[in-house]
Amino acid sequence: MTEKRPRSPCSVGNDELYDSSVLTENMDTVATRSKNLPFQEVYDPKPAPADKPYRVWGVQGYRELYEQSIRDPEGFWGGMARRELRWLRDFTRVRSSGTCLQDRLAWFLNGKLNVCDNCVDRWAETQPNRTALIWEGDDPASIRYISYIELFRSVCKMANVLKRFGVKKGDSVGIYMPMIPETIYTMLACARIGAVHMVVFAGFAAQNLLERLVNARCKIVVTADQGSRGKKIINLKSIVDEALEKIPEIKTCIVFRHLNGSINYVKGRDFDGETLMRAEKPYCPLEDMDSEDPLFYLYTSGSTGTPKGVQHSTAGYLLYAAVTQKYLFNIHPGDIFGCAGDIGWITGHSYLVYAPLCNGITTLIFEGVPTYPDAGRYWEMVERHKITHFYTAPTAIRTLKRLGDEFVTRHDRSSLRVLGSVGEPINPSAWRWYYKVVGEERCSVVDTYWQTETGGIVIAPIPGCFGTKPGSATFPFFGIEPVVLDPETGKEIEGPGSGVLCIKNSWPGIFRGIFGAHYLHEDLYTKPFPGYYFTGDGVLRDNDGYLWITGRIDDTINVSGHRLSSKEIEDALTSHAAITEAAAVAIDHDVKGNALVCFVVLKDSSSMPTGFDNSSPHPLESELRICVRTQIGPVATPDHIVLVENIPKTRSGKVVRRLLRKIATGCKDFGDISTVANPECIQSIESSWSQYLKR
Repeated sequence: MTEKRPRSPCSVGNDELYDSSVLTENMDTVATRSKNLPFQEVYDPKPAPADKPYRVWGVQGYRELYEQSIRDPEGFWGGMARRELRWLRDFTRVRSSGTCLQDRLAWFLNGKLNVCDNCVDRWAETQPNRTALIWEGDDPASIRYISYIELFRSVCKMANVLKRFGVKKGDSVGIYMPMIPETIYTMLACARIGAVHMVVFAGFAAQNLLERLVNARCKIVVTADQGSRGKKIINLKSIVDEALEKIPEIKTCIVFRHLNGSINYVKGRDFDGETLMRAEKPYCPLEDMDSEDPLFYLYTSGSTGTPKGVQHSTAGYLLYAAVTQKYLFNIHPGDIFGCAGDIGWITGHSYLVYAPLCNGITTLIFEGVPTYPDAGRYWEMVERHKITHFYTAPTAIRTLKRLGDEFVTRHDRSSLRVLGSVGEPINPSAWRWYYKVVGEERCSVVDTYWQTETGGIVIAPIPGCFGTKPGSATFPFFGIEPVVLDPETGKEIEGPGSGVLCIKNSWPGIFRGIFGAHYLHEDLYTKPFPGYYFTGDGVLRDNDGYLWITGRIDDTINVSGHRLSSKEIEDALTSHAAITEAAAVAIDHDVKGNALVCFVVLKDSSSMPTGFDNSSPHPLESELRICVRTQIGPVATPDHIVLVENIPKTRSGKVVRRLLRKIATGCKDFGDISTVANPECIQSIESSWSQYLKR
C-alpha cells in the first residue's frame, strides 16, 4: 500500500471546498449505488470484421501496450505523436518534468503544428472528395454533405472573415451557435489563425453567456438567428443581444441566418456571416502554433458555483482525442462516426469535431433530439447514412428503451460496429438494452469515463481486449494511472475496494489550467489529495480489477449528462426576493440519471397562509423555476421544490447535503449527525418532503 500524507482542507476565499468529513459523508451516498452491481456478468469480446481488425487484441495485447505507456511515457507518446500528427517543426522533448499539478507541465516541447492543418488540410490534399461532415437538421429532410475540400475552403473563408475584424493569434472568440456546419467552420477557423475559441452551449441563458464572454475576454461573438430542437425554436440572436448590452467592449457580432428568423441587426456591430464569407478568398495561411498554445476554453460548472474556463493545449489535446477515438472505437478509414453530443460540451469538441477530423473520417452533426419526429430518429440516421459508430448518453438510451424496441428494430443497423456511452455512468439495464436490442449482440459497447478536464476518455473497454460488464467503465486507457484512495487518510487502496477516484501523473490531453484563475486549478484538483489529480468521483474496484464509477462525491450534480453546480442553482433560487436560503441535491432518476430536489427557506413565512404545508403547490414554485431557467438554462430546472423552515448545517455553516439526499431518497439511517448544528430541523424537513410526495 502506497501511503500519502493526510490531506488538509482547502479553501477558496472563505468557502471550504473539500474536507475529509464532507467526502466521507458523500461516499455514504455513493456507496448505496454500488449495491447489486452485476460483478459476475461478463460479455465476451466480439470478433472484428476481417477488413476492420482490432488495433489491440486480447488481454495480453492490452497489458503490453499499457505497461509500455506507464513505464516509458516519453517513448510511447512520442511515437504516437509522430505517427498521428503532422508537425511543422518536430518537438525536441516529449514532456517536461512537471506533473498534472504543476505550472511547468508541458508536452511535445518546442514543437510547431496547426490543428486545422491536421484536421482539414492534410485530408483535403489526400482525400479531397471524401465526406468530412454529414449535417442532419432538426427536420429529417434537411441534410448536407460536406467534403474535405469543401470544408477546407469554408474554413479558410471564415478565417479570413475573423482576420478582417482584427482577430489575431491569442485573441478569444465567443461562439454561441446551434449544431450546424458553420459552428465547426468557426472553431477550425480560430485554430487556423491561432485564435482561442470559447463555445457556449446554445440554450444557456443570457446571464450565463455574459459571464463566459467576459471571463474569456472575447473580442468577437459568432452566433445564428435561431436554433431548433424537436421543433422548439431557440432565439439565439436575442439572447446574444441581451448579453452584449452589458459588454460594450465587444464591438463585433457575426450572425449566420439558419432558420430565417427575424434578426435585429445593431448597426455597426452586427454583420451577416454568409455575406461576409462569400466575399472572402478560399485560402488562408496557417499560423504556426506552439504545442502548448491554448486551443480553446470550455466552461464547466464546479463546486464553487463559478463557471470555470478549462484551458486545453494544441498538441497534447489533439493527439489524446484522436488516439483515444482510434483505439477505443477501432477507427478505420471510411468510418462514419455518429456522436450525438452537443458541440457546446467537451464530448462535441473531442469526439464530434477534433478526433474524427484528425483521424480523417466522416463525422455526423445532428441538430435535433432522439425522439423527434419519433423515437426512431437515431436509428433512422444510422440506416440512412450507414453510420459505423454511435456515441450517446445514458439519458437518451434510457428514454428510448422506455419507448419500446419497435422504434429500433424497424431500421437497418447492420452498418454499426461499436456503440459508445458518455456523460454519466450507464446503469446495467440500459447497457443490456443498448447491447442486445440496438447492437443486436454483435456490436462492442464502450462505456466511457472522462471529464472536460481530462480532454478525452481515461477509462473504458478497448474492443477486442477483454470481456465487458454492464455498467463498468472497465480499465484505464494507455498512460492513465487511476488509484482508489481512502477519503479520510489519502492512502491508496490496493485490490478490491471503494473510495475516491484519483489519477497519478499527467497525460497529453490533461487540461492546462483554469483561464484567469490558476488558484482554482490547484484548489479544486490538487489540494484535496496532494500528488494526485482529484476527479471528484467515487469508484469501486471489483475482484477482477474492473472499475465502476459510483457518482459524484462533491457538490456537483449530473443531469442528463450536463454537469451543474449545487451552488450555482442555489444562487439562482436565492436571487428571488422571497427566498433566504436554498439547498440543491440530486436523487436518482430513471431517465435523466439525476433529478434536482431543491429545499428553500422563505424570508417571511407569513407568506404561506397554510404554514409549511407542501401538500399543494405554492405559487412561488413556478417563479423559482423561471429564476433557475433564466439564469442557468432549461437543463437546470428543478424537478422538485420543497418549502422548509430551516436547512441542516454544520457549526461552521456548511449545508449538510448528505442529510437532504437521505431524506429525499427515503433513507432513515442518517449516520453520525453530531456535526449538525441544528438537528431539530431534520424531522420538520422529513415532514415537508412527505407532504410534498402526497400531492
